[in-house]
Amino acid sequence: MDEIARGFIRAVELIIELDPEVIEVTLRSFLIALASVTIASLINVPLGSLIHFHRFPGRSALINLIQTLYSIPTVTVGLFVFLLISRAGPLGSYGLLYTPYGMIIGQTVLITPVILGLTISALSGVSEDIRDTAISLGADRLQTMWTVIAEARGPVLAAVLLGFGRALSEVGVAMMIGGNIRGYTRVLTTAIALETSMGNLEVSIALGMILISISLVVNTVVGRLQGW
Repeated sequence: MDEIARGFIRAVELIIELDPEVIEVTLRSFLIALASVTIASLINVPLGSLIHFHRFPGRSALINLIQTLYSIPTVTVGLFVFLLISRAGPLGSYGLLYTPYGMIIGQTVLITPVILGLTISALSGVSEDIRDTAISLGADRLQTMWTVIAEARGPVLAAVLLGFGRALSEVGVAMMIGGNIRGYTRVLTTAIALETSMGNLEVSIALGMILISISLVVNTVVGRLQGW
C-alpha cells in the first residue's frame, strides 16, 4: 500500500511539474484521437443519415451488424489494419506501419461502428412530425435531411464524443500499429502498459490519472448533451 501511495504522490508531482515526457505522450494521444474522430465523423455522420433516410433490402441486417461491431476487440481491428498496411499488404508501399498515420487509420476503423450506429439511432429518435413539417414547407430531400440532423445534433455530437473516448482509451490498435516507439508513436495507453511492466508505478499512475480525467470530461459533456 505504501508503494501505491507513493506512486499517487509522485504522479501528482509529475502532473504539477508538467513533466515533458508526460505532456508529450498526452498531447500525442489527444491529437491522434482527435484526427481519428474527425475523419470518422466526416464519413459516418453523412453515411448514417443515408442509411436512416433510405429503405433498401438488408437494411435491418446492416444496422444489426453495425451495432454488433460496437464491441469488436481492438486487437482484431489492429490485426486487420496491420495486414492492410504491412509491407506485404495492399497499402504497404505507403509506409504507414509504426507511424501516427497508421494509428489514425486504425482508430478510425475502430470507432466507425460506434459513430455510425449511434448516428442512426439518434436520427431515429427524431419525431416524424418534424420531417413531415419540413416536407410540407417545401423542403427538398437534402434540406429535409439537414433539418432532421439539426434536430438530433445533441445525440449525434454525443456519438462523436463517445467515439473520441473509445479512440483515446484503446490500446490494441496503438500497440500493434504504432509499435509504442518512444517520442514517435507512444501514447497514454501504451505508455501505461510499458511503465507498469518496468515497475515505474508513479509514471503509470500519473498517465492513468490523466487518461481518467480526460475520459471524465468527455463523459460529462456527453451527459450534458443527453440531458443526464
